[in-house]
Amino acid sequence: MLKIAPSLLSADMARLAEAVESIASSADYVHCDVMDGHFVPNLTFGAPVVGAVKKVSSLPLDVHLMIEHPGRWIKDYLDAGLDSEDFLTFHVEAEFDPEAIISRIRQTGVRPGIAIKPNTSFEQFEGLIELVDQVLIMTVEPGFGGQKFMHDMLTKVKMTRQMSKLVVIGIDGGIDKNTAHLAVEAGADLLIAGSAIFGHSDPQSAIAEIRRSIGE
Repeated sequence: MLKIAPSLLSADMARLAEAVESIASSADYVHCDVMDGHFVPNLTFGAPVVGAVKKVSSLPLDVHLMIEHPGRWIKDYLDAGLDSEDFLTFHVEAEFDPEAIISRIRQTGVRPGIAIKPNTSFEQFEGLIELVDQVLIMTVEPGFGGQKFMHDMLTKVKMTRQMSKLVVIGIDGGIDKNTAHLAVEAGADLLIAGSAIFGHSDPQSAIAEIRRSIGE
């Protein structure tokens, strides 16, 4: 069943609680893009803000770590109040021993996920697919919102879905009412959208438009 996770990257950072409330009745997750200014060139927020969002959100969180050496900081995010409904996803390109990080996340009851940059081949992460609850495939270069959707990344989506019928496949980057159906047809079942939702005057209407575009 399709899920939609609006990304707070495109929300008003000074009014995050209001942004979360504005999507509470129409979205399925709140997507938190954590950027450290090193793994990606942008800088957003860290574990304290994720914890604050968790406290005010009636929706589960989909936390996407775009940080160097995520293993050093995993405990901070696990201690931020995440639970068995939340995803904690890190980039395989940023960690030498991703299996150990996946295990640490799962041991706490949080749902582990791996994120994949556009230039990372399927062969570099296929051995981890069965170990996680989510594979998040980037359809833009991570670090900034508002980029154009990379259609050629859909091949990774199809290959991941062929390998596992159970894993949640997320798509992050360039998702809107014009590209959502392409992601779903390829096998994705979690759509992350930022500017297409929070850049809209009515975020709930924007979510409804995306759902209509795929026939829901």
